[in-house]
Amino acid sequence: MIKAVLAMGMALALSAQAAPAPADSDLAVQARDAWVKRDRQRLAALAEAARAQNHPLVGWVDYFELNARLAEARQPDLDAFYARYAGSYVEDRLRNDWLLELGRRRDWAGFRRDHAGYQMRDDREVACYALLAEHLAGNKVKPDTAQAAWMAQKDGDDGCNLLASTFVDAGLFKPDMIWAKARLATEQGRPRAAKQAVALLAAKPLDQKLAELQDNAGRFLTRKARASPRPEAELTALALVRVAAADPGQAGDVLTEKWSRLPKDVQAWVWTQVGRQSALRLQDDALAAYDRALKLAPDVAMSDDTLAWQARAALRAKAPATALRAIEQMSAAEQREPAWVYWRARATRMQGDAAGARAQLAALATATPAAPLNYFSRLAAEDLALPTPLPPAPSPLTADERRNARSHPGLQRALTAIGLGLRSEGVREWNFSLRGMNDRALLAAAQEACDREVWDRCINTSERTKTEVDITQRFPTPHRTELLREAQTAALDPAYVYGLIRQESRFVLDARSHVGAAGLMQVMPATAKWTAKKVGLNYNAELMHDRDFNLRIGTQYLKLVLDRFDGAQALAAAAYNAGPNRPARWRDGPVLDAAIWAENIPFNETRDYVRKVLLGGAIYAQVLGLPAASLRERLGASVGPAGARAADISDVPPAAVGGTAP
Repeated sequence: MIKAVLAMGMALALSAQAAPAPADSDLAVQARDAWVKRDRQRLAALAEAARAQNHPLVGWVDYFELNARLAEARQPDLDAFYARYAGSYVEDRLRNDWLLELGRRRDWAGFRRDHAGYQMRDDREVACYALLAEHLAGNKVKPDTAQAAWMAQKDGDDGCNLLASTFVDAGLFKPDMIWAKARLATEQGRPRAAKQAVALLAAKPLDQKLAELQDNAGRFLTRKARASPRPEAELTALALVRVAAADPGQAGDVLTEKWSRLPKDVQAWVWTQVGRQSALRLQDDALAAYDRALKLAPDVAMSDDTLAWQARAALRAKAPATALRAIEQMSAAEQREPAWVYWRARATRMQGDAAGARAQLAALATATPAAPLNYFSRLAAEDLALPTPLPPAPSPLTADERRNARSHPGLQRALTAIGLGLRSEGVREWNFSLRGMNDRALLAAAQEACDREVWDRCINTSERTKTEVDITQRFPTPHRTELLREAQTAALDPAYVYGLIRQESRFVLDARSHVGAAGLMQVMPATAKWTAKKVGLNYNAELMHDRDFNLRIGTQYLKLVLDRFDGAQALAAAAYNAGPNRPARWRDGPVLDAAIWAENIPFNETRDYVRKVLLGGAIYAQVLGLPAASLRERLGASVGPAGARAADISDVPPAAVGGTAP
């Protein structure tokens, strides 16, 4: 069936010009609800009513109606829809869905015809179908291009699997490539994709054995694993890596004691995964596992993520040469990321090359006028004692620029959808409408969202500009009086609170996470209840979307957590996102430079969260005209084990639930 486009968000409001939402504008909401239920009769009636009333979101209603019956649709149905809503987001969204349907029907001529008009090009399965359609039409598709599309597939899907199987049958994908895919999928914890890859080898016993090892890797290693021939060795390696995901030490022991007969390159890959899992657990033996891998096979292939954890473990262990080696082996795109530019410079300095490090840090710190708005660029500037001024304000928007944004059909439809509570749909329409805009048009669009207090679109749109930076859009201060009051009551730095809210909810009052965290400060109901009891507030679940109560309960909770961590903002931010017990564990071990400690946070989400909250605090201090604690001061000098007199945090619940690593 059609992909869950609702989860991706669809902004499908399609009137020719924006218009005030009529009293019965909830037709669009009703249509979305009927679409979720696949109530085709209801959808047909709603679509007829929307057309009769010239509803401003009629295209949205039409989209849901046709999408619900897409499996039975024919090309003329789609062509009529495309013509009716030409150039709109909903046209492209439905084209995306139809391309998936055509791929499943194996209608390659129809696929190629429709694909020519596809604008978004952001669906991985459609990309795989497109390459396959070109190949079947006799057009040359480079195996490297097909391989890249297949490797980028996150989970098993028909399009990428069919592309791969076709290229296997044509002799263009070799077994070593298939095993590389199975390895990567296993490393990423994606068993379905691994299963699809191994199935391409057309060896039924391998299919069955993979299913067994995915069900119970330990039992497979005891009963079915073999060191040869090569396919059996690869399966054994996959089983060992699954063991490593649960217990890297055990996997290393079993590999050493029982599987030293595996091919050296296979052993080496397993050791890289033992090292990666050990690094994720902040264990001191992580680098030893990587070293064993390199001794067995100096050219062992490692993913960017595996190399990143080698570099982090090396920084933690004060092994700069190893960190530099790992960074230099990353893909070119990954090496250009500010994080690795910064850590390359820091590792260079740790090796004693102060001049080389200064040059690298200076280049990062001064790359653009907006460099002080990047976590690593700002750290680089502070490492060199350079100023970090906010970018100069752009020239005021002209009346024509404002008028163009206000009259842009897609932007206005998106705002209408968001106003109806169809936020994910509105966001997709909004983002589609921003394509091709220059900096001035982006600033005008952002201002339109700011004026309507749609703060997430205000911020995210302004962040797209390249040379003109409006700090008041990127770091707005809504609810300023109330936030300053609650921060003062809780004895918190208001800039820190602003940085946290900007990251948590983008100031969306009715924000709700998939785990139930609610409101501006995204507090879980149980946590709010616990906090209220601690500080003597009356708790009512219905109050969680009340702005003032949410600010009060969130700031009081943040203060409790911050006090438990002796005022350490990095630890408290990590605790707010991942729960207090995790950063309490992550601080055990050697005393580390605080930036290195933050870089080694095992959860990708929490690591990024801590960076953005602390950076936001530093910037908001400048915006608010407060004493400007630097980013480095907010990080703290170092992080290490809690002292014997440290406050107990075992009873403190998480504000929300984040992260997926150990």
